[in-house]
Amino acid sequence: MRDKITLACSECKRRNYSTTKNKRTTKDRLEFKKYCRFCRIHTVHRETK
Repeated sequence: MRDKITLACSECKRRNYSTTKNKRTTKDRLEFKKYCRFCRIHTVHRETK
């Protein structure tokens, strides 16, 4: 049941990271604070389609 998802930076909107999530237990979109190499700072990365 784990699906691949992509995380995009909330500042520059670039897709930097990919991960997996269990759609059965986590219905809402994931949100992590990760390093963006384009912005060169830690920003919020959200799940994209």
